[in-house]
Amino acid sequence: MAASISARIFRTFGSLGRCSSPNLSANTSGNGLSSLTSDLKYGMALLSNRKLSTCILTPDDTFPSDLLTKKTVLTPDRTIGQYQDLVIPVTNFQSEEKGFMVLAGDVFDVPIRKDIIHNVVRWQLAKRQQGTHSTKTLSEVSGTGRKPWNQKGTGRARHGTLRGPQFRGGCVMHGPKPRSHAIKMNKQVRRLGLKIALTARAAEGKLLVFDDLALPTHKTKNIVNYYNQMENTKKVLVVEGGPIDEKLKLATQNLHYVNIIPSIGLNVYSILLHDTLVMSRDAVNKIVERMNTPINR
Repeated sequence: MAASISARIFRTFGSLGRCSSPNLSANTSGNGLSSLTSDLKYGMALLSNRKLSTCILTPDDTFPSDLLTKKTVLTPDRTIGQYQDLVIPVTNFQSEEKGFMVLAGDVFDVPIRKDIIHNVVRWQLAKRQQGTHSTKTLSEVSGTGRKPWNQKGTGRARHGTLRGPQFRGGCVMHGPKPRSHAIKMNKQVRRLGLKIALTARAAEGKLLVFDDLALPTHKTKNIVNYYNQMENTKKVLVVEGGPIDEKLKLATQNLHYVNIIPSIGLNVYSILLHDTLVMSRDAVNKIVERMNTPINR
């Protein structure tokens, strides 16, 4: 009986391939209870670990062709915000492969927070307002200070001055005065907003890393030819790590859909205005260093 059970188990699981296991053999010797117990234990263990076993198909084994899928196997989408380092290919304007670069997960893979982006953009737009609008009060309007007519007896409304807001050329009551429109925003929140913007572009596949931003000539066609090869792109923001190359500056100054900015000036609003972000290796390193610099209290 032990031999028949062991042979049945071997026929069931051995047909899938030759599995490397120290006890995979048909125990045909012995008819005792111990042999039956060992075979049953091995059969249950093989059932429980069937999904975890590693089977190797040798050339003489025939795998059913109808079980092979004809569809392309796609890897599952990456979960954003896990602080995992990203590996991205490095190219240049000539579409030449220059290797790969690892993007820091604490900068390019943070959780997406729309409220943080909204607050940072609101802070940027408010801070850049000039606040130079001004109106004149009653004391600032030039003109006479005498009473225009008598208080009574004229049949007209009583007035004490012609420089009031109800008269043409008079003052403006409670009008705007020069002031700062800036609102308070913590440095940690501002830094987090930039990380979220970079994470969003990296997750969309709209973050490109170049080995360098050098161009052979200053001709605009160099940028136009590369722009025409890009898919689903309307505006491009080029980020340079150090001083902007003069040839690159001349090649893009007549293109309204290509803008250049140094890494020190990279901000959330500029990233959101452009759907594609092109950064050099030096710019990526400068941004990571900037994000990891201790905040001065």
